[in-house]
Amino acid sequence: MCGIVGVVSNAPVNQLIYDSLLLLQHRGQDAAGIVTQRERKFFMHKAKGMVKDVFRTRDMRSLPGNCGLGQVRYPTAGNAFSEEEAQPFYVNAPYGIVLVHNGNLTNAHALKAELYTTDHRHINTESDSEVLLNVLAHELDKTTRGATLQVQDVFNAVRNVHRRVRGSYAVIALIAGHGVLAFRDPYGIRPLCMGRSGDSVMLASESVVLEGTAHAFERDIEPGEAVFIDLEGNVSEQQCADSPSLHPCIFEYVYLARPDSSMDGISVYQARLNLGEALAKRVISTLPPGEIDVVIPIPESSRPSAMQLAQLLGLPYREGFVKNRYVGRTFIMPGQEVRKKSVRQKLNVIGSEFKGRNVLLVDDSIVRGTTSKEIVQMARDAGANKVYMASAAPPVRFPNVYGIDMPTPDELVAHGRTVDEIRQIIGCDELIYQDVDAMKVAIGSLNTTISGFDASCFDGAYVTGDITADDILRLNNSRVDGEDEGGQDSSRLALPNHAEG
Repeated sequence: MCGIVGVVSNAPVNQLIYDSLLLLQHRGQDAAGIVTQRERKFFMHKAKGMVKDVFRTRDMRSLPGNCGLGQVRYPTAGNAFSEEEAQPFYVNAPYGIVLVHNGNLTNAHALKAELYTTDHRHINTESDSEVLLNVLAHELDKTTRGATLQVQDVFNAVRNVHRRVRGSYAVIALIAGHGVLAFRDPYGIRPLCMGRSGDSVMLASESVVLEGTAHAFERDIEPGEAVFIDLEGNVSEQQCADSPSLHPCIFEYVYLARPDSSMDGISVYQARLNLGEALAKRVISTLPPGEIDVVIPIPESSRPSAMQLAQLLGLPYREGFVKNRYVGRTFIMPGQEVRKKSVRQKLNVIGSEFKGRNVLLVDDSIVRGTTSKEIVQMARDAGANKVYMASAAPPVRFPNVYGIDMPTPDELVAHGRTVDEIRQIIGCDELIYQDVDAMKVAIGSLNTTISGFDASCFDGAYVTGDITADDILRLNNSRVDGEDEGGQDSSRLALPNHAEG
């Protein structure tokens, strides 16, 4: 998971891209980068760290130009500690192209071999985003054959990219002297939308970026579609996939996206309210509401679901945890010990909400169970009589291969275990999970034109249809290999083929 943005304007865009990356910070906290263009020359600054730490006044002054790209990076594999892995990536031929990418190529290893042996292009990092950039560059070169670039050439190149590349990808690329190209994978797994403000045209991972920068939301980019914005702000668009179908990642609505965003016609906030309503039905069928004194959310993504659940069950809703906003997400912290320690640094209890009560804790999802176990113990230490836990998402039983940092099967607390076995590990008195089908109905009812969802981490059905048991085994092996070859901490949650974003 990463956050990407691209802008074409008639005024300098460095501050606009910086502000956009702040609005996308929740999608990546490992590194940030901006590239701008003036008179066919690219100006780039990228480094590890949060947006506010990466860019100083001198850095912003060195980013002139009226069009550019930005990315916040959330590594799922590759050398997580190397600034060379930060985006944007650049290649000088043809034309000069810089690219930012959110997703994961499931066939990056095979593509890299093709680039070396057939396309004669060099890859210098372990990032699948650099692979994608070079595939795009090669297809542009083949399409134009040295001639002046035409818009249709760009679309033809994207069509060939779709035929070669597998996995999830939302892409924004800047072609020197020509304009900005954006495209989305044929399943629309990763989000991408477009908006305008006067002569400024913006592309971004989430609609909140458009609203937060005074751009009017125009539409989501369709699965398989390519959009080209020339340097005067003229927009051309074309469907470039053979058989596109919209199957967005359902985990975006569960956890990843900001609640004030809208994705593919679905309000993320309303989706989480609906999940709370569906979860309330599961709670009633498992645990008499009379045995619950109070409903407490685990900040922050679970709040809408917890509020809706409490309202429907007629129970008090209380804030029982105070979050330290200056500690990174435990979901993406390297190492179990660091993650465990960070839970108590990140959350502190309000003891009066727990003492002597039967509390129902509501979380958005449970991945490893490490955080949940610590939180349950915190509730008991605060004097809770009984601690029940409910998850707005179903059990996470399968790895994600489309760009979300989820562990391999053995690290998933729900993999190969019954709900009661998970309950014993977490240490709660009762554990209630959302139902997979109920989750799909709750969110899908908000936009009936959606073909379906990628819910592979819950149901094991990989929407691209090219993931096998051997691929999952290779995923496990690639994590071990990544430590030796890429210098990656093996405790980090790597996905196959050195995915980025």
